[in-house]
Amino acid sequence: MVKKLAQRIREYKVPSILTPLLVALEVVMECIIPMLTAELVNQIQAGCEMKTIMKYGAILIIMALISLAMGIASGHFCAIASCGFAKNLRRDMFHKVQEFSFSNIDKFSTSSLVTRMTTDINNVQMAFMMVIRIAVRCPFMLIFAFIMSIKLGGSLAWIFAGVIPILGISLFGIIKKVHPLFVKVFKKYDKINESIQENIKGMRVVKSFVREDYEKDKFAKAADDVRNDFTRAEKILALNTPIMQFCMYITFILVSLLCSKLVITTNGLEYGIGTLSGMITYSVQILTSLMMVSMIFVMITMSIESANRIVEVLDEEADIKTPSNPVKSVMDGSVIFENVYFKYNKNAEKTALSNINLNIRSGQTVGIIGGTGSSKTSLVNLISRLYDVSSGAVYVGGVNVKDYDLDVLRNNVAVVLQKNVLFSGTIKENLRWGNENATDEEIQHVCSLAMADEFIQEFPQKYDTYIEQGGSNVSGGQKQRLCIARALLKNPKILILDDSTSAVDTKTDALLRKAFREQIPHTTKFIIAQRISSVQDSDIIIVMEDGQINGVGTHEQLLNSNRIYQEVYYSQVKGGSDNA
Repeated sequence: MVKKLAQRIREYKVPSILTPLLVALEVVMECIIPMLTAELVNQIQAGCEMKTIMKYGAILIIMALISLAMGIASGHFCAIASCGFAKNLRRDMFHKVQEFSFSNIDKFSTSSLVTRMTTDINNVQMAFMMVIRIAVRCPFMLIFAFIMSIKLGGSLAWIFAGVIPILGISLFGIIKKVHPLFVKVFKKYDKINESIQENIKGMRVVKSFVREDYEKDKFAKAADDVRNDFTRAEKILALNTPIMQFCMYITFILVSLLCSKLVITTNGLEYGIGTLSGMITYSVQILTSLMMVSMIFVMITMSIESANRIVEVLDEEADIKTPSNPVKSVMDGSVIFENVYFKYNKNAEKTALSNINLNIRSGQTVGIIGGTGSSKTSLVNLISRLYDVSSGAVYVGGVNVKDYDLDVLRNNVAVVLQKNVLFSGTIKENLRWGNENATDEEIQHVCSLAMADEFIQEFPQKYDTYIEQGGSNVSGGQKQRLCIARALLKNPKILILDDSTSAVDTKTDALLRKAFREQIPHTTKFIIAQRISSVQDSDIIIVMEDGQINGVGTHEQLLNSNRIYQEVYYSQVKGGSDNA
């Protein structure tokens, strides 16, 4: 884990190395100053001249200035290193997520990924900052202060050694108790973020059903659950401070008592006032360092689980990758399914698709209809390799989809998903996701095909109209038509509309299909729909049931021979006319 995280330091290696070096120099200065101060006090006690005092004073000022400069410089480089390290972690995690297939994304919830890229990285960043600065400073301070205290106070310095086992045992016990709690807390953080995300996305539904109080109670329970775990963890961690203070005060008392006794009994000949003040200073340095060490252990304990969660994402291998010698071009839009079986999870008992065999010629319009959960979307997701088949094969343009370069395949298979997504930005910026180099004329052409140009022209800013996050300032039907236009701008060989006209009226739906037939005749079109009218003029209609193909044929063929198609047709068309 540490090795994987350390690889993310990259261009920030120099400040990461300079920080502990500068800290070490700062500590050396801080440890020598009390020794010189003690010597100065003893010289004054012995009746030295002013010249000697000025000499020591000048040395002390220079060393204090060096220590200050080292401290400022180490803080500067530490900030650069820790912030840069966190930036690289976020960048690598984000890039990793972009490589994930749908099956990889299914393993991590959206809220969990957000928590990992924010809270978890902040925890690791804080731990890294403490490691390269405070975690270096404290051991150096302990070692140098202890060496200097032996040199100054002899055997009295061994008082400090007695406190270390007590603190070590205490810290080990605290960490052992606290770590499992933090593991639970971060998982509950994910659930809170998931609840917030779900609530915000479904705010209209919440308000429509007057469920604000229910959502408030649900969130309050989740927040209280996190608070309870954090409270238990903080109560245990809080023991660290009184244990540290107890050890600190006992050591301080013992040093002061024994040093004072030696000063008095030897009349200041063996142990002078300067020695006493120096030992007290070293005792403060040593004990303060021990307290800081305990704080570092606490922070590292918190960050260990965060680090594990980050590495879990970084270690996740994409299930779907471009092969070593990929095919770089798609000849046409023909699609073949050959004995295809598919499971969303390797360990799943039930297959989502079973025994799928299809042969679609390039340029055909294929309608897909079936009940909810019949795996219509699962079928078309295999064409662009959003998922891989469990067994069998899918061919596009006569080539197995697993042999294609992923970018090439997906640039030739345009998918308009069930959940249409628009991003913050102008209409032009959203449409150019399909082709970043598209001209204004090309954009207007595809919008005309998608029946979107008419309503766009009614906006005051037309194609420069700003789309709010999630497309909240356009209607569902407008959003769907913009997404279709964006897909058409890719000039794909295969166009998949996954229930993408459900929010448009039947007249607009018919005009869309007419435009597709006339304007993009060589593009293979897959239309998933719930309405018979959306698919009835297709070259082939596929009826899906429980992950299997129940029937294939034209509208007339299925109307004569397929029970499911007949039921859907008569419930929609004949039922509608009767009601009229």
